[in-house]
Amino acid sequence: MERLNLAIFVSGSGTNCENLIRHFSDSSLARPALVVSNRTDAYALVRAAKWNVETAVVNKAGLNDPETMLPLLRSHAIDFIVLAGFLPLVPEYLIDAFPRRIINLHPALLPKFGGKGMWGHHVHEAVKAAGETETGMTVHWVTPVCDGGDIIAQFRCALSPDDTVDDIAEKEHQLEMQHFPEVVEQIIRNIK
Repeated sequence: MERLNLAIFVSGSGTNCENLIRHFSDSSLARPALVVSNRTDAYALVRAAKWNVETAVVNKAGLNDPETMLPLLRSHAIDFIVLAGFLPLVPEYLIDAFPRRIINLHPALLPKFGGKGMWGHHVHEAVKAAGETETGMTVHWVTPVCDGGDIIAQFRCALSPDDTVDDIAEKEHQLEMQHFPEVVEQIIRNIK
C-alpha cells in the first residue's frame, strides 16, 4: 500500500513539525511531503528544509482562496493535513476537501481553554490564572468551529501551585514531544 502524503501546517518555531518529520522519515505509512506556513519568518520552514521537505508560504488571502490552496496541495498529492501550531482558522472549503483528514494539536485539555484567542502562551496563562491542578494536550478533528472538533486523544500532566506559566508550557510541550507523532501514526493506520 502506498504511503500517505502529509502536509504539516505551521506558524511558529516548528518543534512539533520537526518531531513529526523525524518520526515519519523512514515510515512505510506516511511521508511528510509539504510544510505550509502562513508566516515567512516561521522557523519551522528552516527545520523542514533541513530535512529536505518542501515548503510553501501562504498568506491569509491565499489560505482563503481555493484556487491557491487546492492546486498547491494537489501538486504534492497531499492525503492528510496536520496542524502543528498553525494559528489561522482553516477555511471551510479546505475542511470539505479533506473530510476527517485534518487534525489539530491544542496545548490544553479541551473543551477548557479553547476557542478564539486561545493559542500558545495565552493558553498557559489562562491555565495558571484558573488555578488548574493539571493541564495537557488535545488532538482533535478540525471543523469550522475553532477547537470544536471531536477529540481524538488527550494526555495530561499534574501541575503544582508553584508552577510558573513557563513551567506549565514546558510540561505541556513535553507531552506533545512524547505523544503527538504516535497519535498521528495511529490515526493514519486507522485510515489505511
